[in-house]
Order: sequence, then C-alpha cells, then structure tokens
Amino acid sequence: MAGLKVTYEQNVLNKVFRNIDFTSPATLYVGLYTTAPTDSSEGTEVSGGAYARQTITFSAPTGGAPSQIVNSAQVLFPEATANWGTIVAVALHSASTGTGNQILWANVTTSKAINTGDQAAINASAFTITMD
Repeated sequence: MAGLKVTYEQNVLNKVFRNIDFTSPATLYVGLYTTAPTDSSEGTEVSGGAYARQTITFSAPTGGAPSQIVNSAQVLFPEATANWGTIVAVALHSASTGTGNQILWANVTTSKAINTGDQAAINASAFTITMD
C-alpha cells in the first residue's frame, strides 16, 4: 500500500486545477519505518542506533503510461549500531529530522530486519512513484 499525504494531495489538486502555487521541498529525505504510516498516522520511524534519514533524488518522469519517477541514485543509510527492527515501510519527508512534512509513504516489497552492523540501502531505480 502507498499514499500521498492529504496535504500534498490538496496541493497537487490546487496547482493543477486552480493554478494555486505551493512550495515544493528543496530537498527530499527518505525515512525507514517499523510500523507503516497511513493517511491518518505518521507510523513508527526507526530511531537510535546511528539511524538518520537520507536525501533522495528522482529522475525525470517517464513519458509512458503509467507515468513514473524512480530514485536516480542509491540511498545508503548509516551502519546500524543497534537493532533497528524490521523495516516494513518508507516515507518521504521535507526535513532531515523531526516530523517535517511527511509527503508520501509506501510499504516495502519485502520487509527486512536491520540489526547491529547492517547497513540499509535503497538501490538506484528501486523507489518508484507511479501515477496512473
């Protein structure tokens, strides 16, 4: 499951259909979650053990149907200095720490336990956002 948070759904609708501008985040950060966010909750993000959100960049949208973008480079998280738990979801944020604005969330295809000494990574082109 995946979802664009309500604030950003409204921003897109306002921009496309009402020509009302909004400020997009200058930098996007990806976070890892042990409990998936939903439209009405922030979920449970990993904390401690050297965990930190990482910046993520995306390629230009494809021209086909459905239209999609993918992350343009590998995202590498710090080596875990404690067990982070089982990662079940990811989310994009407008800030490197704190809540910032959670923009979008998605369940991962295969959950993975991150233990001490592990290093989580999102391979290039593995984070796909599709609009159809």
